Amino acid sequence: MLTAIKERTNVELPFQTTSVFQPETILAVKNLEIFYGEKRAVNGISLDIEKNSVTALIGPSGCGKSTFLRSINRMNDLIPGAKAIGEIIYEDLNILSEDINVVALRKEIGMVFQKPNPFPKSIYENITHGLKFAGIKKKSKLDEIVEESLRKAALWDEVKDRLHKSALSLSGGQQQRLCIARTIAMKPTVILLDEPSSALDPISNAKVEDLIVDLKKEYSIIIVTHNMQQASRISDKTAFFLSGDLIEYDSTETIFTNPSVKKTEEYISGRFG
Repeated sequence: MLTAIKERTNVELPFQTTSVFQPETILAVKNLEIFYGEKRAVNGISLDIEKNSVTALIGPSGCGKSTFLRSINRMNDLIPGAKAIGEIIYEDLNILSEDINVVALRKEIGMVFQKPNPFPKSIYENITHGLKFAGIKKKSKLDEIVEESLRKAALWDEVKDRLHKSALSLSGGQQQRLCIARTIAMKPTVILLDEPSSALDPISNAKVEDLIVDLKKEYSIIIVTHNMQQASRISDKTAFFLSGDLIEYDSTETIFTNPSVKKTEEYISGRFG
């Protein structure tokens, strides 16, 4: 796992590789700052993400939560002028290091976006596209992973008889679960969700929420959401962002019933944002 993420190089990594984790920590963020050009979008935040849990990131638009989420699998690298300073420790490696194999990292830490984005291919090909690129060619193995991924995404029973039909024929909720299945197929350990149900109807939203709660048995999930009810229903811990700062990070129950910071209480109660 680690040898896939760390490039094979003789250059010494500029950080300690001894374990820094408590048993239940999957990601340790330390003094993270993120810039777009000269503008700082995230202001030196630190927090630990727990393994096999759902962590919700909440806050008003433009507060830095999506920027933070994208930094975890280096998606911000695709934005000209974006720069991250600090550490995000995963598997004892600082994934912000230049020595990290970003392609391998994105297999370990997958991402599902706000708007469902299935490829204009069949349902089957949507799942197998990345697998074939990774070198898996045997049809029996591909078939096995397709079924396993669609089952985990609670979609198999709905599509098993039309795997070779266009993914674009699916409903919005089904397309989003297909995108989750496509991510699962790459065998990640962490799944990042950027408002995955904001464009869905209430029934599809409920299915996605149920799926997220079920998936945390095998994966560590971080979700950006503007829906306070959703955060309170599905997450174990909640982080409240405001103007690039991490204002408060605690158990979801504490954040929603007894926050320690007044700004958190004001946001949760709808007084701003």
